[in-house]
Amino acid sequence: MTFEESQDFCEFPFETEEEFEAELAEGHPCEEGPSPILPEVKELAWGAGSFLVFLVVMRLFLYPKLRKGMDARYAKVEEGFEQADAARAAARAEVTEYEAALATVRAEAAERVDAARATLAGERETRLAEVNAEIAAKREAAMAEARAAREAAESDVRSAVTDVTSKVLELAIGRAPTEQVESAVADVMNSEVRS
Repeated sequence: MTFEESQDFCEFPFETEEEFEAELAEGHPCEEGPSPILPEVKELAWGAGSFLVFLVVMRLFLYPKLRKGMDARYAKVEEGFEQADAARAAARAEVTEYEAALATVRAEAAERVDAARATLAGERETRLAEVNAEIAAKREAAMAEARAAREAAESDVRSAVTDVTSKVLELAIGRAPTEQVESAVADVMNSEVRS
């Protein structure tokens, strides 16, 4: 292969004919291309430069903003925790207050129920005493009425017996009996009624 043919044939031809002749003697008519694995120095330089520029930009501009954002977020999270703690404490205080109020209401309700029971018991006792008094009064009235009726009946029976006895004596002796006989009959009637 000639130098001119290598210019058309090789993907990476030698730039000078002397380099072509030297490598052709060793069996390499074409220049080897760059390694697909190893990066070139200028790529490394550009990468390092870009990294340094990015590092400087990051350190000078982005990192302070990132740090500021992180601090703001941390402060916001802390504030959220503090608000949550405050809300939790307030809720616990409200629950405690509610329980205390509920206990107070229950105590008041129990006192009112006890007072109502005592009032009802007193009213029941008073009403029972009144009813008992009314019953006793009615019983006394009924007994007095029965006693009056009995006395009236006894008086009627006594007068009837006296009349019958007087008539029988008048028929037996032929004259009207004296008042002594009537009083003796009345005494007998009274003694029998008492017995």
